Amino acid sequence: MKKAQIVIGLGFGDEGKGITTDFLASQNPQAVVIRFSGGQQAAHTVMIDNRKHVHSSFASGALRGLPSYFTEHCTIHPMFLLNEQEELEVKRGNIELHIHPLAKVTTPFDVWQNRTNARNLEHGTCGKGVGATMKRQESPYKLFAIDLIAPREMLIEKLKGIAYYYGFTEESQINEYLHDFLEAIDKIDLKIDDYSYLSSFDHLIFEGSQGILLDMDHGVFPNVTYANTTSRNAFEICRFLKIEDIEMYYVTRSYATRHGNGWMSNEKEIILKNNEEETCTFNEYQKELRVGELDYKLLNYALKLDGAYGEPAKKNLVITCMDQIDEKCKIENLNIKLDAVYGSYSPYSSDFKQIY
Repeated sequence: MKKAQIVIGLGFGDEGKGITTDFLASQNPQAVVIRFSGGQQAAHTVMIDNRKHVHSSFASGALRGLPSYFTEHCTIHPMFLLNEQEELEVKRGNIELHIHPLAKVTTPFDVWQNRTNARNLEHGTCGKGVGATMKRQESPYKLFAIDLIAPREMLIEKLKGIAYYYGFTEESQINEYLHDFLEAIDKIDLKIDDYSYLSSFDHLIFEGSQGILLDMDHGVFPNVTYANTTSRNAFEICRFLKIEDIEMYYVTRSYATRHGNGWMSNEKEIILKNNEEETCTFNEYQKELRVGELDYKLLNYALKLDGAYGEPAKKNLVITCMDQIDEKCKIENLNIKLDAVYGSYSPYSSDFKQIY
């Protein structure tokens, strides 16, 4: 019988989905890891011995040696993908990436829009073009993964249309943007496959992006992400593949975080220990990582909300960064029956332990 494990962040992102996915990958080396929301803005960190990799355009099983699959709900950017592919090759990771034909493609013009639009900057952006891409896809100027293997003349015409959509008029400037983009496409081994590719696997690991509290339907607008970050998309794919054995892994740090603008409850200064490997450091778009105490009312809200999209499934909680603060998590404050609670005390998934 096929089995699926779904990793979901309970907060605003940065909870530890990468290390959780790597833990599951280490237990199931014949599995495939599936990204079912978000795109190249992800920053899921995995550390194996002396190797460290931040997964963005590849799923968080790649360093462990598992193949990646990006669904139609994701975005990809060929230039970012190529850069990460080259990094993974040096680190002996798996660069096998299969992409659904209808995955959305980010162009250099989308990145330009994300980084220069005043409203985007005010609301918060990672500067990777994801929001602009998803917004553009609602217009006639669409670009999908399947278009990357279309005749080159057709692809160029589509890209020029996107440039005009954003107000670019000078052909020399447009061609300058397109040069590196097209060169990256030529250097990537593009595997465009629909969901039939997933049918060959008995074990599937679904890796969520960001967190439930940033979901475009349920977060506090306008500081949301342009994606469904609940388990909604993962369950839809499981139903399509007729997978009934499903296990949830809900992830939170031992404290709350938010990297970017927007409302956050319980925000306060916290002295953290053992956080030298923190990926979410200052950048010009998201600024400093914000922290605070866990809000158990918010955790209960997120858990109940996600349950509305899922089906009966085993539910596990994962608490990461447990060695960074002295206060213990109050599991008794959660209003959901949990099958198990796992804890992580370091950036290494080998340190995962069942604590309840």
